[in-house]
Amino acid sequence: MDDSSGAIVKPAGSALLAGVALLASQLSLNLGAALAKHLFPLIGVEGVASYRVGIAAIIMLAVFRPWRTPLTLAQGVNVAIYGSVIGLMNLLIYRSFSRIPLGIAVAIEVAGPLTVAVLSSRRPRDLLAVALAAVGLYFLLPIHSGVNQLDPVGVAYAAGAAVCWGLYIVFGKRVSVMHGGQSVAWAMLAASVFVVPIGAWYGGSMLLTPSYLAIGLAIALMCSALPYTLEMLSLRRLSQRTFSMFSSAAPALSALAGLVVLGESLSAIQWLAIASMVGASVLTTLS
Repeated sequence: MDDSSGAIVKPAGSALLAGVALLASQLSLNLGAALAKHLFPLIGVEGVASYRVGIAAIIMLAVFRPWRTPLTLAQGVNVAIYGSVIGLMNLLIYRSFSRIPLGIAVAIEVAGPLTVAVLSSRRPRDLLAVALAAVGLYFLLPIHSGVNQLDPVGVAYAAGAAVCWGLYIVFGKRVSVMHGGQSVAWAMLAASVFVVPIGAWYGGSMLLTPSYLAIGLAIALMCSALPYTLEMLSLRRLSQRTFSMFSSAAPALSALAGLVVLGESLSAIQWLAIASMVGASVLTTLS
C-alpha cells in the first residue's frame, strides 16, 4: 500500500507475523542448542556443528532445489559470504557453549545485532542503550574477581560469534531479496563446505553412529533449517535495524533453556547482566 507521499507502507499484520516468526525461530534455536550441548562430550563441538549445518543443507537443498533459479555473480558472492559467516558463527558459539552457560554466551553474542541496530540509528536514546550494554558486558566478562568466574576462552568465542551475528544480519539482508528458501539453501551449502570437513576431522567415524545421527537430525532442524528459514522470512518484512532489535530476547530465552534443559543456574548478578543486555536491545526498539 502507498501513503500520501507515494512511499510503500508495509501492513502492520505483516510486521507482526514477521515478529512472531522471529520469536519462533529463537525458541527453536535455543532448545536445539541445549540439546546439542549433550553431544559435545561424545563427538566434539566441531562434530555437532557439522551435523547442524551439513544435515540442514541436505534438507534444504532437497526441499527448495535452489539450482532451478541460477544466481547472479553478485548474489553468489553475497550468499557465499553469508553462508561462511553462518558456519563460523556456529563453530564459535558452540565452542563458547562448551565452556560457559548458554544464557551468558548468547548475552555476549547479542552485542553483534545490538551494534548493528545502534550504528543504523542516530537517536540520543541509543547512548543509554550502549551504556546498559556496557554495564551488562562488564559483569559478564572475566575482568573482575568474584563467584562464578567465567572461562575467558569461552567469553572470547562468544565475542567472535557476536561479530559473526552482526555480519549475518548485514549479509542476510542483502540476500533476503532472493526467494527466502533458495537463499538459505545456498547459504547452508556454503556453510557446510566450510564446517563439515572440520567436523569430520575431529569427530571421525563417530559421526556415523545412528543414534548420534538421529540427534543430529533434530539439531539441524531446530537450530538451522527452521530458524534460518523463519529469520529469512522476517528479514524480507523487517528492516535490518528492526530485525536486530527483535533479537533482544535471545539471551533471556537461552538462559531459560539452559536452566530448564541443562540445569545451568546463574548468579543474581549474571541474571541482572543478562537483563541489562536485553534492556539495551529493547531500548533501541523504541521509537
